[in-house]
Amino acid sequence: MPTVWRAVASLWLLCGRSERALAAFERVLRLSPLHAHALASKAHLLAQTGRRDAAVLAYQALLQAHPQDAAGWFNLGYLHEASGRLDDALEAFQRATALDPRLDRAWYGMGLVLIRLQRLDEAATALRRNTELQPMSPFGWYQLAHVQADRALPDDAARIIGHLQGFEPRVAAQLRRETGLGAATP
Repeated sequence: MPTVWRAVASLWLLCGRSERALAAFERVLRLSPLHAHALASKAHLLAQTGRRDAAVLAYQALLQAHPQDAAGWFNLGYLHEASGRLDDALEAFQRATALDPRLDRAWYGMGLVLIRLQRLDEAATALRRNTELQPMSPFGWYQLAHVQADRALPDDAARIIGHLQGFEPRVAAQLRRETGLGAATP
């Protein structure tokens, strides 16, 4: 029976009816309280509809039942970071990356949290890992260039700007304006 309600929830989602989908996932959870997909879907829908506190509780329920869910830890970290709960966010991102070292979003989230905590050496390490996993995404590179500039490593920041010039010239130009650094050859 949980399979039927899960299918119903999916149909409601296809129709853009998130409240009805949420009710269907609740039905799944009444029948099978530890159902991983229903727990994760409920948490996601709560977050998507702006009920951040309820979403945090739902992700905590998911992770209590399924502590090896790296994506769940990432999502919890994202919500904590958005709420300014930086220590909780950092812990969640660390759990996510420990469970799945290839989860690039969690490395990026960890880097952002570490920047906000002024732990720039650790932020650089996390952002480097993000750029290794997502070399063509400008987001990690952009943050890493700022971190390197803030760490008084202008040559490293300039090399990153030069690297970005090759595939994201607008981002490279923005970094040049923001940091005052020219693009060095890599």
